Amino acid sequence: MFGLFQSEDKKMRENAANWLELAEKVYHFRRDVLPSAQLAKLVQQINALKEGIKQRLEAAKLKLQIEQAEGVLRETGGAIYPKNSLMENVEFFVVAAIVILGIRTYFAQPFKIPTNSMWPTYYGMTGENLSSSADTPGPIAKIFRLAAFGAQRIEAIAPRSGEVTAPFFNTGHMAYTVQPDRTWLVFPTQVKEYTFYVDGTPATVRVPLDFGDFDRMVVETYFGNDQAFAQSWGRQSQTTSQEESMIKVDAGAGTFARVRRLALNRTVKTGDSLLGFDLLTGDQLFVDRMTYHFMRPKSGQGFVFRTGNIEGIGQDQYYIKRLIGTPGDVIEIKEPAVYRNSVPITGADAFELNAKRQGKYRGYFNADPRTGAKYLQPGEKLTVPSNGFFAMGDNSGNSQDGRYWGFVPLKDAIGRPLFIYYPFTKRWGPAR
Repeated sequence: MFGLFQSEDKKMRENAANWLELAEKVYHFRRDVLPSAQLAKLVQQINALKEGIKQRLEAAKLKLQIEQAEGVLRETGGAIYPKNSLMENVEFFVVAAIVILGIRTYFAQPFKIPTNSMWPTYYGMTGENLSSSADTPGPIAKIFRLAAFGAQRIEAIAPRSGEVTAPFFNTGHMAYTVQPDRTWLVFPTQVKEYTFYVDGTPATVRVPLDFGDFDRMVVETYFGNDQAFAQSWGRQSQTTSQEESMIKVDAGAGTFARVRRLALNRTVKTGDSLLGFDLLTGDQLFVDRMTYHFMRPKSGQGFVFRTGNIEGIGQDQYYIKRLIGTPGDVIEIKEPAVYRNSVPITGADAFELNAKRQGKYRGYFNADPRTGAKYLQPGEKLTVPSNGFFAMGDNSGNSQDGRYWGFVPLKDAIGRPLFIYYPFTKRWGPAR
C-alpha cells in the first residue's frame, strides 16, 4: 500500500536490489561450473548493480543496468534463472512445507479434540439429534453448518417396512464392528459400523472410531431418555424372546463379543429415517509447543502429551487432559474433589467447578477396578514419581486417563492449549 507513495527512483532502487540478490545467488550456486568469461561478466554486473544502488542513480540509469544484468543472467543462470513455472511451484511448496513443519515442531501445533474426556471445557465430536423432518436443516443451512461447525449429516434409512431392532452388547451399548475405511478416499482409517434391522433386513451406518455419542442418539430417538431405555432393557432381559448371537467387534483383529437383539418399539416404512443426526466436529486448537522448552508444566494447565511410552495405551498418538500432579505431588480423590498434597487442588476453574458439581461439570470420581482403572481407588493416595506427570480429564466419569494407565513421562510433555480456532462457537478464543 505504501508503495503508492514512493518515488520512481526509490522503487527502481528496490527493484535493482532484488536483481542484485538474484545475481549473487547465481554466482554462489554456479561459480564453480561457469566458464571464466561468463563468470567475469556476471561479477561485472553484480558490481555495477551494487555501485548503482550505492550512488542512488536515477531510475532511468538503474533500469538500463537491470536490463543488462537480466541478459547476463539468462546466459549464466542455468536452472536458477529463468525459472519455469514448474520449478517455481516446487520451490514455493518446499519452502512452505519447511516453514509449516518448523512452526508445528517448535511453536504452535494444530490439534483436534476427538473425544469428550475434557467436556465441557473442550468438546469432542458430538451429535445433534435430528429426529424429525422439521428438525432437518435445509440446503443453505447445511452449507452454513458445515462451514461453521464442521457438521456432517449421518443417517440410516429403512430398507423395507417393518419392526426395528438392533443388537446391543451386554453393557447396554449398541453393538458395532470396527471396520477399515479411508479419509478423503486416500488415508487409511477405522470407523465404527452400527447395524439396525427392519423386519430382519440390515441397514448400516458408519461413524468415526472416536465418536462416543451414538448411544445417546439412539436412546433419544427411540426411548426419549436413559430411564425409559433402562426400563425397556430390563423388561426385555426378563423374557426369553431376545435373540443372542456373537458378532465380530474388530474386523481386522477377529475379536468377538456376545450381543442380544433388542426391539426398539417402532415400526417404520421403506425409506423412513431410522436415525438422523448431525455429527459436529470436535474443538480444534493450537498447542503452545514453546513454553515447555523453558519451564515445567504447572498443575491445572491443559496438558498435551504423546502416549507412545505409556504402558496400557499401546499406540503413539497425542492426548489432551488436565495436569493434576507434578513430580513429588501426592494425589487423592475424595469425590467429587481432587486433593493435591492434602488440600483441595487449585490452578484451574475446572477444579472448583467439578468440586462443586456446578453447571455441566460432574465432579471427579475414584477409580473403579471393574472398568479397568488401577489408580486412585477410594482412600488411595498416589505419589507422582520424579520422572512423570499425572493427568485426568475434566469429564472424569467418561475419561480414560491416569487412573487407568498411570503416569506421563517427562519427555513426552508436548505443550498446553493456546487458542480454539474452530468451530465458530462460543468456545472460540483463548483456551482454558
